[in-house]
Amino acid sequence: MKGKRYILILLLLGGIYNACKKPYNPKIVDSPNHYLVVEGVINNGSDSTIIKLSRTVKISGNVSTSGVDNCAVSVEAEGGIAYSLTPRGNGTYVIPALNLDVSKKYRVHIVTNDNKEYVSDYVEVKKTQPIDSIGFNIKNGNMQVYTNTHDASNSSRYYRWSYEETWRFHAKYQSAYMVDQVNKKVVGRPPSEYNYYCFAGSKSSTIVIGSSAKLSQDVIYQQPVTTIASTSEKIEMRYSILLKQYALTKEAYQFWENMKKNTEQLGSIFDAQPSQLTGNIHNLKDPAEPVIGYISVTNVQSKRVFIDNADLPREWVATYPYDCGPPDTALFSNPKTQQNDVLNMIINGSGIPVADITDKMNVIGYTYSSIECTDCRIRGRVQTPSFWIER
Repeated sequence: MKGKRYILILLLLGGIYNACKKPYNPKIVDSPNHYLVVEGVINNGSDSTIIKLSRTVKISGNVSTSGVDNCAVSVEAEGGIAYSLTPRGNGTYVIPALNLDVSKKYRVHIVTNDNKEYVSDYVEVKKTQPIDSIGFNIKNGNMQVYTNTHDASNSSRYYRWSYEETWRFHAKYQSAYMVDQVNKKVVGRPPSEYNYYCFAGSKSSTIVIGSSAKLSQDVIYQQPVTTIASTSEKIEMRYSILLKQYALTKEAYQFWENMKKNTEQLGSIFDAQPSQLTGNIHNLKDPAEPVIGYISVTNVQSKRVFIDNADLPREWVATYPYDCGPPDTALFSNPKTQQNDVLNMIINGSGIPVADITDKMNVIGYTYSSIECTDCRIRGRVQTPSFWIER
């Protein structure tokens, strides 16, 4: 009897808890402010320094963020020279490789198009060590890419990574023919119109950070970078990742850690709760104005690897992103309808011819499918990237 009472009390408590839940819409969500967002790293290496300026938008709105143009952006040395960045459009400002004095500290200075002035704190130059290796392992039925690095001087300790992915994929069906709209007939597809194999790519959208601060040696071992589903088209043929590594100060690491918690680890009462993002960029005349971003000063180390489908479990099969049934049939003279299906469905329609149908060596029609199932160019490019290496 006592057990039943206990269960009843729990059920009642659960009902009360659910009844008391109310939606929480913080005022900041509806705030009209468009705070400045500053992205980038002052690069003390062979790569260019790229600073990207944009503004925040309301979560409830339909407007996407866009770059802030017509600004004056420079890198300044503490008590020394300033280097002006060149605008490239869409909020992007660039300067070629900087050879900085590592004994000095540096900051970014921004004057926006509405004459507001922002500066980052002066930050020391951190030295980023090379990436030792990039590998992968099979975890929970998926492919997890990881990286290894170390600093023999034990002076790095805090790290961030970003990456660019590129992969080769193919359409569901290979189309050997195309429509000559001028002469209204099906012709062989020339090499300039090949559309079966393509390349696609993406950039990292998550924050990848790691620290060896609690270890006796400054070693990062098998730091997870990204996980790719076994059914992903990224790994159906050949996949490449270009990984970039940044050494951080402790303060920069704490900023990115907070950012990660606020953007990726929210969902239940046991997850990290939203917190104020305190970067190192400020409005000179209004220090209370929130500015999103953190400027670090370091060289960037990068490494590229390729992973082939042959290196992965043989049972893994990529899922095609479109619903493609078997190719349909179009005849010049349909015996059932007496219609010219080739003319109606391919030449004047939207069908893409895949292969011909012959009867006693004469072409009597074609199989065809949709553009989504036959043309990889709608979501990729046929041009081979300059860095691509075939196995």
